[in-house]
This record gives sequence, C-alpha cells and structure tokens, in this order.
Amino acid sequence: MAPNLKSDIEIARAARMKPIADIGAELGVPEDALRQYGPYKAKVARDFLNQAARRPEGRLILVTAMTPTPAGEGKTTTTVGLGDALNRLGRKTAICLREPSLGPCFGMKGGAAGGGYAQVAPMEDINLHFTGDMHAITTAHNLLAAMVDNHIYWGNALGFDVRRPLWRRVVDLNDRALRDVVISLGGLKGGTPRQTGFDITVASEVMAIFCLAENLADLQTRLGAIIVGYRRDQTPITARQVNADGAMTVLLKDAFSPNLVQTLEHTPAFVHGGPFANIAHGCNSVMATKLALGLADYVVTEAGFGADLGAEKFFDIKCRKAGLAPDAAVLVATVRALKFHDGVAMKDLERENVAAIRAGLKNLDRHIRNVKQFGVPVVVAVNQFNSDTDEEIKAVTDFCAAQDVAAFVCDHWARGGEGAMALAEKIIDFADSGAARFQPLYGDDLSLWDKTRRIARKIYGATDTLADKPIRDAFARLNEDYGHFPICIAKTQYSFSTDPKLKGAPANHDVPIREIRLAAGAGFLVVICGEIMAMPGLPRVPAADAMGIDENGEVYGLF
Repeated sequence: MAPNLKSDIEIARAARMKPIADIGAELGVPEDALRQYGPYKAKVARDFLNQAARRPEGRLILVTAMTPTPAGEGKTTTTVGLGDALNRLGRKTAICLREPSLGPCFGMKGGAAGGGYAQVAPMEDINLHFTGDMHAITTAHNLLAAMVDNHIYWGNALGFDVRRPLWRRVVDLNDRALRDVVISLGGLKGGTPRQTGFDITVASEVMAIFCLAENLADLQTRLGAIIVGYRRDQTPITARQVNADGAMTVLLKDAFSPNLVQTLEHTPAFVHGGPFANIAHGCNSVMATKLALGLADYVVTEAGFGADLGAEKFFDIKCRKAGLAPDAAVLVATVRALKFHDGVAMKDLERENVAAIRAGLKNLDRHIRNVKQFGVPVVVAVNQFNSDTDEEIKAVTDFCAAQDVAAFVCDHWARGGEGAMALAEKIIDFADSGAARFQPLYGDDLSLWDKTRRIARKIYGATDTLADKPIRDAFARLNEDYGHFPICIAKTQYSFSTDPKLKGAPANHDVPIREIRLAAGAGFLVVICGEIMAMPGLPRVPAADAMGIDENGEVYGLF
C-alpha cells in the first residue's frame, strides 16, 4: 500500500464526480427515468423498473467474508474495488450495496460506504440521511404500531390479547435503554399499559419485506401479512386486519425505488435497503439487484458479516425467494482477522505473527468449505493492510494454493480498481465458465426445526440445536402453516458458535435457541440464538464522540 494516504472522507471530498445522469446513461437509464436528489444521487423511476426487469440478466457475483473482527474486514471496500476492476477490464458492471444504518455509523464503524479509493459517493450523504429510505421504513413500521394501539384503545374489536407480545417499535440508532420499556402510562387517555420494546430499524420485518418485495403490489401484500398480535385463542391478527397495509405502502412508495450513485471511479452503484445479517437477512433489495442484472453484464453485491450469516442467508433466503442463481463468490480474508482467530488481542494485530495466522486459517478454511456447499465457485481476496508483511501474506496464499483455491492479494483501498485487477480476471473466468451449480442448503419440504438444525450442523459446525419445550412446541405449531419458510438465524457475528469469545472454527458445540419470531410478511422464521440483541448498544467510546462540524461547515469524524 502507498504511505501517507488521506482519510476516507478526505479522499471522497477530493474526488471528481460525474453528474448522476451520466452514470445512468452508462447503464442505459434515460435522464427522464431518474428522480434526482441533487447532482450525484437519484432514484430510478418505477415505470422504468418494469422495463429493465424484462431484459437479459447479467452475471451475479457475491462478496462475503471470513468471521470478522469488530472493525470489519472490508467486504464493501472489496465489492467496490472489484466492480471498478471489472469496469477497467471493459465489462459493463454495476454494484449493489445496502444502505448504512445510523446505528453502527454513530456506534462502532463511523461509516459504511467502503474506504480509501474504493468508495461509493457522495460518502457523507450515503452514511447519513441519504434519500430518506431508513426514515421511511422507520415511520411505516411505527405507524403500524400506532394503529395497533389505537385499535385497542377504541374498543379492541379484533380481540388483541394485550398480555401477549404485540408489534414492537423501531428506531435507527443503537439505544440499549429502549430494549425493554413500559408504554401507555398516564391513565385512561394513555391507552393500555404494557411492557414492550424497540428494535433497531434494520432488524424490522418491514425492512426485510422492503428488501424482498418484487413490486409495489407485492410490497403491500407482504406488509398486510405481518402478524402484529394474537387473540386469547392464539389466532393471529395481521396488519391488513387493522387496515394499516395501504398507509404503510404510501409511506414507502418513493423509498421503494432503488437509489443510484457512483464509485470514485464512476462505476454505477445501487445502494438500497439495509437489513443486518446478524439479526436479519443481511442483503440489499431484490428490486435493486434485479434492476442491476437487467442493465449490466456483471453485478457485484455483498452480504453482511461473515459467510456463516450473510452468505448463508443470501443463498437460502434471498436467492431462493427471488429466483437468483449466483455465478461466483469472493471470500474476503485479512491477515489481522486470521491472527484474531488465534486469540491475538485487537491492540496486537499489527505485529507480525505468522504462527497465529497459520492457526487462524481454520476459520477461513471452514468458510471456504461452507460456500462450496452451495455449488458456487469461490475465490479468496486477501484485503491488504499497511501492517501486513510478506511472510504473513505468503502464509495465507500458500494455504489457499494447498486447498486448490485461487487467492489474490488486493490493495484496492490504496489503488482503487487497479488493486483488484487479478481478482477481477479470475471472477470473469468463473462467471463465464458456467461452472456454478447453485443449490440452497435445504429444501422447502424440510421441517422448520430440521432446517435450523441443518444450518447449525452444516454451517456452524455444531452438534445440535437446543431449545426448551415451549420453543420446540412453537416450532411444531408453526410448521403446520409455515413449514415451507426458510430460516433466518440471529446470532453473534464474531463466532461460528453463539459465544462471541469462541474464535477459530469451533466444533461439537450446541446452538441454544432463546426465541423465535414469525415474519409472515417477509416469509421466513427468525430464530434468535444465544445473547444476540435486536437492539444493539453503543460501545464504551462510540464513533459519535469524534464527529462534528468544523469552521468551514464540513463534517468531520466520519471514516
């Protein structure tokens, strides 16, 4: 890597961007089909979406990663660098990313638009309010909560059992104080007091629906199917029954159109939707992905956290439901993460330690084997950092060569697309060869319990799944009507197990199931394991501590 590089935000500000209409034109999107939010970002009009969906599909490339450190290993950066490299090689390429959540932006990450010379821009807009999609999703979700409470207040004609959990609220921030709250205090005019809580917006079923729906009609149908509560006889009550689906769709109609932006090298980028992979399904919207596939020859997308979460859900949920068949996968690895998985402390990751890397390779090895289970060719991208030594890099590439897996050292952070050219050439070979034989990990006909167990055993290396009798009874009950649903497991992103402190590739552990939530509108069952929370908390020193506006009115602290 080149020394003395500027920060991400300085690099982004120094970049010369093209008008968004020019970026759209490169993909064949006419200017009158763009709804512009200033000169560098736009939404694609709904009438054009229908035309693009009927066009031949391009090649679909997934970027995933080994189990990350808390700082992340550069999936978004690699996605951008690979997309830029493919364009440099003369391939018409688009990338598809999720929108950053304000929770991690102000919490741990400080931004999530890539980094260095492999970023999507305008970086500050994307990391903050962007085009307002997150706010629209938050508002639609909370409108449903308000309408449920209002229905109960005015007589409860549908017979909600207020003793049971009802539809929770959301906010797009990390706020642990809102995990469990009591609402409706203040006497008769305040409604029915009860215990409830908030989740983060990116864990909302509305977000999941937003990212899986194929069109506005499908969006409203799915919203209407959301189960918001139960009667005393345990029969469900849906959003459609409280007449909320229409108004929710109205709030989401503009947000539902994909956002078009660009990389620093002017590769078109669709940034749309933002579910987390540790508590949701972790993929950008089906709308954006299918639009990109209809316009570009190659589409590079990412799925959140490690392959045990993001890639598994991309394959088993998104691809299954949207009828997608990926052509190749890139598995991002870093020297620092490999050392981390041998127990090296975060503060010591920049010190050379070849022995720790060799020990940590068992984590990478399991991820490689896991991705191969889905019939998708996989290549390793070693995302290079300044502190990496030649001996450390060689330990990684030698291991991959011994496993007959192509591995490429990439420095796209420092050199943009030029730093990922060898990786791009291999991806072209894989994607064009037709070697992919994609298949999900399990069939629709397997029971909900057995699907969960198969993920635990085949992906996490577990011996079994554990659950108390009430949860197992709930699995059996839900299987009668929803047995065809896929599983969305919520667990820590820092381990194959449910214990974030268990590094490497743990085997023969059990996966304890704490709770299950039926996402009837999204079309999957959320299985909550271990201590994972649907509302994260801020770290001891949040990224927000370092943010502000300088004397020139410019943001600082985003990185």
